[in-house]
Formats: sequence, C-alpha cells, structure tokens
Amino acid sequence: MTARAKILLLILIIALGAGVFYLRSLARRVFIEPAQHAEEAARAKLNQFALQSNNGTSQNATLYFPSLSEGKVAAESRPITWARTDADRVRQVVLALAEGSHQGYARILPASTNVRAVFLCADGTAYVDFSNDMLSEFESGIQTETLTIYSIVNSITANIPSVKRVHFLILGQEVETLDGHADLTSAFTPDLTRVKSTP
Repeated sequence: MTARAKILLLILIIALGAGVFYLRSLARRVFIEPAQHAEEAARAKLNQFALQSNNGTSQNATLYFPSLSEGKVAAESRPITWARTDADRVRQVVLALAEGSHQGYARILPASTNVRAVFLCADGTAYVDFSNDMLSEFESGIQTETLTIYSIVNSITANIPSVKRVHFLILGQEVETLDGHADLTSAFTPDLTRVKSTP
C-alpha cells in the first residue's frame, strides 16, 4: 500500500469516527435528553398534584420571589391546600415557587424542579434535597444566587413555623455553592431585611 493510500485510509477512519461520535451526540440530544426533561416535568407535576390534599385546610401562603431591580425578595400571596405533615408542606412551598410568580417577579427555580426528599430535624433544620436541574438551569450571578436562597428560605420558614433554618442538598449531597458565591455548606436562617417593603 502506498503512502498516499495509507493517508487516505487514515483520513477516512478519522472522518468515520467523527461521524459516529456526532450521530451518537445527536441521538442523545434528540431522543434521550428531551425524554428525561419531560419525565422530570411530569414527576414534578405529579408531586404537586399528589400534595394538594382534598382533606387539608386551604390557606393563603406567603411566597417570596426576587425583585431583581431592587435586589430584594417580594411577598406574594398564594392559596395552598396544606398537606398533613410539615415535610410535605415544605415540598408544597418549593413546588409553588417552581410554578413561578403570578405578579411578574423573577423565576427562581425551573418548572421541572424535583424535590427528592425533605428531612426535618428536632432543632428546626429542614434539609431540602433537590435534583440537579436546580443547578443545570440556574441563572448565574451573585445577586440572583443570594435572592434564590432567601426566596426559598424565607418562604419555607414563613409558612411552616416548626422550620427555623434550611439546609440545601443536591442529589443527597452538600454542595459548596449554587454558582460560586454563597456558602451552602451550612443552613440558612430567614433574613427579613431582604424583603421588599410594601407601600
């Protein structure tokens, strides 16, 4: 085999390998990833539906959403039919935040947010375990990260008196930060100085 034939064969093998790699990545984007996102969204909706207890008491919950122009979180009232346990109520609050603001404030969580588990400790700490979509769809920036944290913490503690602080987990593990700014290795207590004052 001549040197020219060897070079052409090598180029052909490289092109074939690149084509196979491209087809695999294309198949993943077209078939696998949309199915995973659809499954996560459906699971989140199912969780929300299952938590809307027919026997519970319907009350107005106070949810906090970021008002980015002011660097504060703004209170928004939302009727919720409360579940029986505090752990399920924490999940309800997070899912209501994932639904988004009804008054035009910023979204803090993707609609497909899945709360994998909630653990409540006797000292008032709630461990909230999120799926990793909270990180993958997170909008970067120190202000956004801080307001996201306090939107969740203030919303949970305002509606569930037994919860005094919130500790964030992703896939059952501690993470250092959401986007490289706030330290998530310890629990957060509510901060009412971050709440936008009402006129």
